Amino acid sequence: MLINANFDGGNIVVINQDSPENVQLEIRPDAGGEFYQWFNFKLQGAVGQRYTLNITNAGTASYPKGWEEYQAVATYDRQQWFRLPTRYQDGVLTISLELDCDAIQIAYFAPYSYERHQDLLSAVQVHPLVALEHLGATLDGRDMTLVKVGNGDEDKANIWITARQHPGETMAEWLVEGLINSLLDSDNPTAKSLLDKANFYIVPNMNPDGSVRGHLRTNAIGVNLNREWQNPSLEKSPEVYYVVEKMKQTGVDLYYDVHGDEGLPYVFLAGCEGVPSHTPRLTQLQDKFVNALLMASADFQNEFGYAKDAPGQANLTVASNWVAETFSCLSNTLEMPFKDNANMLDPMSGWSPERSIYLGEASLLAMLAVVEELR
Repeated sequence: MLINANFDGGNIVVINQDSPENVQLEIRPDAGGEFYQWFNFKLQGAVGQRYTLNITNAGTASYPKGWEEYQAVATYDRQQWFRLPTRYQDGVLTISLELDCDAIQIAYFAPYSYERHQDLLSAVQVHPLVALEHLGATLDGRDMTLVKVGNGDEDKANIWITARQHPGETMAEWLVEGLINSLLDSDNPTAKSLLDKANFYIVPNMNPDGSVRGHLRTNAIGVNLNREWQNPSLEKSPEVYYVVEKMKQTGVDLYYDVHGDEGLPYVFLAGCEGVPSHTPRLTQLQDKFVNALLMASADFQNEFGYAKDAPGQANLTVASNWVAETFSCLSNTLEMPFKDNANMLDPMSGWSPERSIYLGEASLLAMLAVVEELR
């Protein structure tokens, strides 16, 4: 038996693998040690052999409630991901499987590799309406890349989309892949109409370093980027700093920050009702956007989610709140589950890359519903 996480986005520590029926593992924390929950590793063994994998430090992970009713994901071919029998008891997450092939990859959610990220950027740049802009470098020296879609007409609305501030929330980049591909589809009338009215500025991966390092929530030095927006710095959070500076150049009329939630088994939006400058106009826009997304995707709902901030009490270090306050615009955080969507269960796959991609396509319909009222 061989267990290995020495690859892009990998994360696991082997404590004891003497017996396939009692393999003991631990998740390696993010830099700084504050956060951990993401795991991603490969197991090679004997076909037909049963394995019991125990993640022994699950009980002290960042979000222990995230393990409740959770099932790990796995793949043999790195294309199709399925759920494995998983239980959480007495602080230990136990994953059970019987090998059908020589090797299997097991993860917290289907990874979105840095290589696939590069493939996405390369594929979209050949489109005549796309330009890639290098915003700067991360702390590990990786590119911060902005995908610009549109002709830059100053009379059009400027729509900003960011994903993977928290690198372990890989469903966010799966969604962006679906959204971009739909936006660039010349046969898609929704995309055509949107591009007549808006320019798009998209950062598919806000945290390349954390993604490659196998972090859950932070960048190369353990900084949570989604608490840096009010005062980003080149020393701690260059990823946010460069995006903020570019937003100040373009302005923002709609912002969509894409995430995943460990605990709640739903797709939902967190709006910005609590920012000090919130207005009735933004409330109307928010309601229209929510209602359009409800119509566009049966996976989306607005019954379960985060409690709304009291007026004037929003945390302005959070991206969607800072953008809403700075640009007085429609601004949302979209959350997807690591588990399954409790409103539409899929026992085989749970929430998946495919469903994230479809939600990205549906998001364009919601944007189209409000685009003419953004200014």
